[in-house]
Parts: sequence; C-alpha cells; structure tokens
Amino acid sequence: MPNIPMTAALVNRQILLGITGGIAAYKAAELLRRLQDCGADVRVVMTPAATEFITPLTLQALSGHPVHTALLDPEAESGMGHIELARWADLLLVAPASADFMARLVQGQGNDLLSTVCLATNAPIILAPAMNQAMWKNAATQANADTLRQRGVALWGPADGVQACGDVGAGRMLEVADLLPKIAAQFDTGVLAGKRVLITAGPTREALDPVRYISNHSSGKMGFALACACADAGAITTLIAGPVDLPSPSRVKRIDVISAQEMFDAVMAGVDVADIVIAAAAVADYRPASISSGKIKKAGVETMTLELIKNPDIVASVAALANAPFTVGFAAETESVEQYARDKMQRKQLDMIVANDVSRTDIGFGSDDNAAVVFWPDGTETYQKMSKTQLSKNLVEKIAALFSEKNKKF
Repeated sequence: MPNIPMTAALVNRQILLGITGGIAAYKAAELLRRLQDCGADVRVVMTPAATEFITPLTLQALSGHPVHTALLDPEAESGMGHIELARWADLLLVAPASADFMARLVQGQGNDLLSTVCLATNAPIILAPAMNQAMWKNAATQANADTLRQRGVALWGPADGVQACGDVGAGRMLEVADLLPKIAAQFDTGVLAGKRVLITAGPTREALDPVRYISNHSSGKMGFALACACADAGAITTLIAGPVDLPSPSRVKRIDVISAQEMFDAVMAGVDVADIVIAAAAVADYRPASISSGKIKKAGVETMTLELIKNPDIVASVAALANAPFTVGFAAETESVEQYARDKMQRKQLDMIVANDVSRTDIGFGSDDNAAVVFWPDGTETYQKMSKTQLSKNLVEKIAALFSEKNKKF
C-alpha cells in the first residue's frame, strides 16, 4: 500500500470495532473517537466481558450509535442485527482481542455477538491482541495466533512494555497512534477523498393547489448514482433530493425537499463548505404565481390560464458566488444537444456540463441506463450507453481530474 494521508483514506469507511474483556478496553474509547475524527463511520460490538471494563453507554455517547452487546436481542436484531453488521462493515477490527476470544475464533464458535459477526462477515478481520505476557507466550495462544494468520486474519501486536499486572514483556495492545495509520493503510484513497460534494437530484414539484402540482420528468436515479459514486470516491457527500421513491445511498447525508425554492434554500445553506456542486436535479423553471388554498374546481371551466413566475436558477447562483465551488450542470435536451449544452455552460459560467439526449427512448428518464456528452471549457468527452452506476463512476473521475487541474492554476 502507498503512503497515503490517514484522514483521506478513512473518510466514509465503515469500521466495526469489536471490544473484548481486558484492561486495554479503555483504549477503545480513544480509538473510536480518533477514527471518527478521520471521517470513518464506526459501530461497536462488545463481548459481555468487555462491558465489565468500559460501559456501553460511554461508547454509545462517543459513536452516536447504539452499542451492540447481545446475540439474541430482539430489538437489536430488528434494527441492525448480526448479519446486517457483518455485511455493513468494510473492516472488522477487534481491539483489544483477548486470548479467550482468539481461542474461540480459532474453534469457529459463535456463542456471542462478536464471534458470530466474525463468522458471518466477508470484511477483513484484524485483531489487536492484549493479554498478560505469559498468556501471549503460551504455546496454545501462539498456535491460535498462527492458525488465525493462516486463515487470513491479521494480528497487529502485541507491543512490549510494562503491563497492568506489573509484568514486562509482549502483551500490550498497540497504542491508538500506532493503530490509526495501519488501519488507514488498508484502504485506497479515492479520487475525491476528503472533498465535500453537494449534489441535487430528482424533480421539484410546484403546487397549484393542495392536490395538483406541475413538475418535470425525473426519477432521480442519475443523481443518486452520482452520490454513491462520490461517496465511494471518498467524498463527504450531501444529497439534496426532490420527491423520489429511492432509498438513501449509504454514507451520504440526504436532505429531502419538494419545491425549487426549497431546493435553492438547501443548496445555498450548504454551498459555503462545498468543494464541488453537481446540479443533477430536474428543477422546474417556473412556479405558479399563487397557490390556491383549496382544490381548484373544474365545473363549468373549459380552459384555464396559469400565471407562472420564474424560479431561482440554482446552478447559476452557485457558479456566480465570489468563491464558487467547482460547479457541474446537467442539460437534458431533445435537439441540438451540443449547441444548447455549450451555451448553458458559458451563460451560467459552469466548470463542466453533462448533456443528455432525452429524445432517445432507451436511456434517460426512469431508465437504469444513460449516455452523455461532457463539455468543459477546454474539451469534450462522449460516454456511450452504459448503466447509470458505471456512468456516474466515469463522471466522478472526470470531475475529480478537472477539479484538480483547476485548483493547480490558483
């Protein structure tokens, strides 16, 4: 693994911290806090013995999440049970790992929550052993350590030094300052690591009355796929979503809005800290000048005239800021795609624009596939039809490259 910035490598990583019984359990509190400071999302699983050394309440207060302690807890299983925890983790770190836990792991026992999660996860498992020096040197413990290594479990430590019992030798859990860079080295740094990205997605709805509204076609799939891709690339991602029926992407902060004005307000409230803004939403250009307080009746009315007023232009407002972030717009066109897209990019002073030909029936609105032509002031690139997931990954790589290039000029 390359020598990479610790904080960048840990942003958005999902780390399951297992704690077993031992005096070194007190170090888990500092480790938890430092991992979170580096941008990781940390959940905690404790063995019953661990709760004798440090309380679950302490770790819950630090993590902001419930601490998992019991295998057969109906309330926990209905929320995030052992299988969900096993699937959730990018990495499972047991610190401290006692001699007893190592022995049970070798035997394949699943008699508590932590050992069961270890059996069920596909994530890398890392142990930070901590025990008396004589226990560590014991032939049974050494045989267990060798077996675990052969099975692909990493053992970090133990370190030499004075122990709580007064003995001197190998058995101390590694210090937090030593563990953090080793944890960070398990992950590649994404192309947007540590950057703050704000994305808009989906349509907006402009109310006519309590029942009816005007809107744009948009499933939100492209914007949500971009949010996933940004999070995967290490970005601290905020997704401002119009009314869509899509689950929230993992590792993404989601803000739900309805109208264009609400979306504008949400964007402007968060743009000050954003490095990149990706405006993928299909925002209604106009809204009714007035909203009827009651349902508009059609009886005796053959025609209806609506007075519409212009909504704020979100992406143009972002790009016009004095310290504007790198701003990416979208252009959904039915004809003269390149002409209209380039005009929009220049007129709104965007750093990049993604153009879609929505006259095609095989891509675009509601589809899982898309194609795009990307324009920026000095170039263009075409992406043929592919899944929105793959297209989003490609677009994020392009955005990251152009963002980096722009910043080098200043």
